[in-house]
Amino acid sequence: MATAAAASASEPEAEPRAGPKAEGEEDEVKAARTRRKVLSRAVAAATYKTMGPGWEQQEEGVSESDGDEEYAMASSADSSAGDYEWEYDEEEEKNQLEIERLEEQLSINVYDYNCHVDLIRLLRLEGELTKVGGCCYLTELPKLWLEWLHDEISMALDGLDREHVYELFEKAVKDYICPNIWLEYGQYSVGGIGQKGGLEKVRSVFERALSSVGLHMTKGLAIWEAYREFESAIVEAARLEKVHSLFRRQLAIPLYDMEATFAEYEEWSEDPVPESVVQSYNKALQQLEKYKPYEEALLQAEAPRLAEYQAYIDFEMKVGDPARIQLIFERALVENCLVPDLWIRYSQYLDRQLKVKDLVLSVHSRAVRNCPWTVALWSRYLLAMERHGVEHRVISVTFEKALNAGFIQATDYVEIWQAYLDYLRRRVDFKQDSSKELEELRSAFTRALEHLQQEVEERFNESGDPSCVIMQNWARIEARLCNNMQKARELWDSIMTKGNAKYANMWLEYYNLERAHGDTQHCRKALHRAVQCTSDYPEHVCEVLLTMERMEGTLEDWDIAVQKTETRLARVTEQRVKAAEKEAALAQQEEEKAEQRKRVRAEKKALRKKQQPGGGGDKRKAEEGKEWGEDGEEQPSKRRRVENSVAPAGPEPDAGQEKGLPEKPAPVDVGPPSKQKEKAAALRREVPKVLHDSSKDSVTVFVSNLPYSMGEPAAKLRPLFEACGEVVEIRPVFSNRGDFRGYCYVEFKEEQSALKALELDRKNMEGRPMFVSPCVDKSKNPDFKVFRYSTALEKHKLFISGLPFSCTKEELEDICKAHGTVKDLRLVTNRAGKPKGLAYVEYENESQASQAVMKMDGMTVKENVIKVAISNPPQRKVPEKPEARRAPGGPMVPRQIYGARGKGRTQLALLPRALQRPGAAAGQAENGPAPRPAVPTSEAAEAPKMSNADFAKLLLRK
Repeated sequence: MATAAAASASEPEAEPRAGPKAEGEEDEVKAARTRRKVLSRAVAAATYKTMGPGWEQQEEGVSESDGDEEYAMASSADSSAGDYEWEYDEEEEKNQLEIERLEEQLSINVYDYNCHVDLIRLLRLEGELTKVGGCCYLTELPKLWLEWLHDEISMALDGLDREHVYELFEKAVKDYICPNIWLEYGQYSVGGIGQKGGLEKVRSVFERALSSVGLHMTKGLAIWEAYREFESAIVEAARLEKVHSLFRRQLAIPLYDMEATFAEYEEWSEDPVPESVVQSYNKALQQLEKYKPYEEALLQAEAPRLAEYQAYIDFEMKVGDPARIQLIFERALVENCLVPDLWIRYSQYLDRQLKVKDLVLSVHSRAVRNCPWTVALWSRYLLAMERHGVEHRVISVTFEKALNAGFIQATDYVEIWQAYLDYLRRRVDFKQDSSKELEELRSAFTRALEHLQQEVEERFNESGDPSCVIMQNWARIEARLCNNMQKARELWDSIMTKGNAKYANMWLEYYNLERAHGDTQHCRKALHRAVQCTSDYPEHVCEVLLTMERMEGTLEDWDIAVQKTETRLARVTEQRVKAAEKEAALAQQEEEKAEQRKRVRAEKKALRKKQQPGGGGDKRKAEEGKEWGEDGEEQPSKRRRVENSVAPAGPEPDAGQEKGLPEKPAPVDVGPPSKQKEKAAALRREVPKVLHDSSKDSVTVFVSNLPYSMGEPAAKLRPLFEACGEVVEIRPVFSNRGDFRGYCYVEFKEEQSALKALELDRKNMEGRPMFVSPCVDKSKNPDFKVFRYSTALEKHKLFISGLPFSCTKEELEDICKAHGTVKDLRLVTNRAGKPKGLAYVEYENESQASQAVMKMDGMTVKENVIKVAISNPPQRKVPEKPEARRAPGGPMVPRQIYGARGKGRTQLALLPRALQRPGAAAGQAENGPAPRPAVPTSEAAEAPKMSNADFAKLLLRK
């Protein structure tokens, strides 16, 4: 491709054809050029309003009068020719309305990346390519740059247009170090070789491309080949040495397909390859083997491949080649341009290592345009501009852009104000009593306090600076650098009136400032006020006051200090006693309420026993003539309710629990009367036992939370799970009465099918969310838990609360997709499938999520005011593992382990008290035979378990 371009470029350009047809085409070209210039001027005006004076229109040589004349000429040409229709159909009108809406949204927030992308798509669809140029400047994806460049190339008609395209290429290669853009740039420059200085322009572009992306392991080869083919196409003897040089330079760099390049050089060169070139080639091959694992990892992974790029960057940082480090960062940013941490790491490397002004500032500028919501990038940008001596006016403009970037948290605004105020402070020469810089610093402090109080607090409903850090810094500057203690005291009074007077550390900060730059009188006054106002650590403040009076005060001062501190501490003690009494009274009330509830439950239980037919006395009489357990069989009343079903291998979560919590122990029947037992036995059905083979857990899933009223569960679930693969068997679990218990096992033929079936988790089944989890034996894996959602901070996901229960998923999705691309939306429901008024919305990137937070937080949905925040769930409380404890005078015994629901309200002791008392064994040892040696814990744990009949015999022997 490059060869053909170079060959065609070496030929003179064809002369325009003469004749009527050529004249008609020339008129059309002039009309099109006029329309383009007029549209460009309109776009420039709109862009100036949106982006400010920083954007300069690239068209030159068009005055307003010329534009009016050309516009009139274009209008007359249009009306005479009749080729252009100004009537829009319904679809075009809809697109125009959407374009206007996007432009209006961009006028509010120029950093809305997704609005730019949508606007570009619509403008290209409508054919308004010049408007595309007005909005592409903020969209840094190389794909969009290439599309824009192709559009501009298609409209380039003369030398002026070619220069305009060159300028766009320069902007593109500064925004991204992309091999495709550089290759397109080199090939386009070949087309202008016939112009003055065209040959030098082509070589300059290719040389810069080699410096920029020539080290690219996989795509750098195309740049080298294009450059060599261009030089080979120029048939001059003097150019042969240039081709030799390109071959030698390329073979010294580790690139893919180096062997083919070396063979091509051997074939092309008439002389043998020099030994120095062979040595460089062999060394590059050795380096290639070191880089191959990282390149292959990138080829095998899927975009955006952040983890693979991070590993590659770590490797390059250890090697230490600046050119390669810069290249790998740029390659990573092409696919991860919205990852703030990557920009921070890249800019930090440039700030500390390369320190090249143009490169550093360019990267910082690109970073804040890609991730404007990240305050750390703006702070670093301001520091870099100050470090490299950028003009104060430019830094101030950058700070104003940062204030309008739309940060996610209120504290971010405090951080950016601190960075800017620190910069202004470093500009001031405090040796002078008054200066322009000092006045600017003071006005900036005043503006910062007003901005945080009015705009930030109004937007976030909270103070971003509750401790008044900015005001404290201002007070310190006034006291230490300006020797203006009066102003510092006024500022500290304002700090205390904002709710900070109750904190001891704030008073001690003020006291230390007075000690360093004030006088003893104001120090004493500050401490006296602190003693009266402090509520968190009054003892500490009192101690500081007494220490100061002991060192510097008179006897009268000491007496006053002692009196005030004693009075204050006595009052504090009294308040604490009252608070403790109040707390104790509340605790006592809770205990009384608990006892009352316990008595009510006992009365209800006794009343139910009296209402039972047969009463409890008949049962006691029937059992008097026979000892328990004589027949050696377990009593029917002690039989488990579920005797024909296997305990579920997966969890059956409660209504308030997620899947994966410890399994609930099966309830034990308390033994109904004989008549009830006969009635229950008559109602039992012959239900086959559900046997489970644990060896097939890998091909089995556990399905729970199904409706108990579901008839024929196997038949209804089979079509659903057969979509995931061949189903061998569906085993629903029934009770003794034949009622469906709401869970089952689904066995597949292949393990891949079982993994695919897990995607059906939370699918609605007859009005309830169906839980699908791996089949795991909880007895062998007690710590196994299944929770499919992340519990860490996810900046691209939103948490929405306060939704009306009637809000559907489709309605919420329509609201959310207006602010970005919604990848996933989940309404949180309970086990019965009823909504909780909560939702999680996952966007494509952090930028969309941050925009949605700003636009949706506080929005009214069906008369409900919703709250929207970045998803950051609190850490789950991990239940403590049972620890061993030592009984008094005995060996280590395990602590009590409760079930999944914790400690029950009533704890019935089934063990006789005589066996529970540790002193019983000791008393028997004194008067009876010698005690047996202590049994180790492991042996005690292996003692045989006692049955219910054994316990009954022990009770009867008493």
